[in-house]
Amino acid sequence: MTFQISLSLPTKKEIRKEYDLVIVGAGPAGCSAALYARRYTLSTLIIAKKFGGLIADAEIVDNYPGLPEISGSDLANKFLEHAKKYGAETYMQEVLEIQKQDNIFVIKLADGKEVRAKSIILALGEKHRKLNVPGEKEFEGRGVSYCAVCDAPLFKNEVVAIVGGGNVAFSDVQVLAKHAKKVYLIHRRNWFRADPIEIEKVKKTPNIEFKTPYIIKEIRGKEKVESLLLQKVKEENGKIVELNEFEELKVSGLFVAIGLIPNTELAEKLGIELDQKGYIVVDDCMKTNIEGVFAAGDCTNKGAKFRQVVLAAAQGAIAATSAFKYLKEKFSI
Repeated sequence: MTFQISLSLPTKKEIRKEYDLVIVGAGPAGCSAALYARRYTLSTLIIAKKFGGLIADAEIVDNYPGLPEISGSDLANKFLEHAKKYGAETYMQEVLEIQKQDNIFVIKLADGKEVRAKSIILALGEKHRKLNVPGEKEFEGRGVSYCAVCDAPLFKNEVVAIVGGGNVAFSDVQVLAKHAKKVYLIHRRNWFRADPIEIEKVKKTPNIEFKTPYIIKEIRGKEKVESLLLQKVKEENGKIVELNEFEELKVSGLFVAIGLIPNTELAEKLGIELDQKGYIVVDDCMKTNIEGVFAAGDCTNKGAKFRQVVLAAAQGAIAATSAFKYLKEKFSI
């Protein structure tokens, strides 16, 4: 059971067989790329399994210039609608594979359709890192969640926990505190990577309790989450050492906010160069190692260094400009 955020979805069902540019991903980077591509009059298709990207899950975005205190879903809507205003086509579907045949890319979709493109922009974003502990997979959607904004209302006046120590965790725990009776913030260290201002806000919230330094060993329950098995740890020389101390924490929900990993399996299949962490390697023009393929946003080795909407949008614009120059030289468009 998940609380759904409203987001305008594409209504167009028919797509052409070939485009100048296909953009895979519809977050800030993908929509910005589409907007600029259409201003260059390129025939452009955005394909995405989910429109909006992770920003659509944010309760409030307060650092995008000119749009203070806007919800993540509203900002995602504005990006998508702006791209569509200039004629970018959209198609909600999962991309299974991209193959390069001579100078044309063939995009294979989960619904069996194939689309051809003269150029590609990968705006694949990131996905939530998982704990990989017993019970996590079994209770996903039954108490285990990766989106506080989506699912916090389902835990009204209940006791829940969140695990993490960065800005996402500290933002999410404040969302949870507005709905839950009590929220435990679990972290494996006694210090946090979150911004000091966010840490101070959480410390002043009466229904939030810190549980540090602990790790989660198991998520327990019958039909849904009922408790967490915690293990005490300590940090020695930068490494986490497990101690022989355990505690069972009674909760009805667990929110996982331990970071993000690149959603780049599709790029890897295509032969795109990735760095050691799995991010797409791009140059300053957002070019990849494969001619005709560009990338933008958090899935790139440049975007992941500073995960901000404003940077993703800028990289999308640069990628579209690079794609236009490539098409002009290669295909005389």
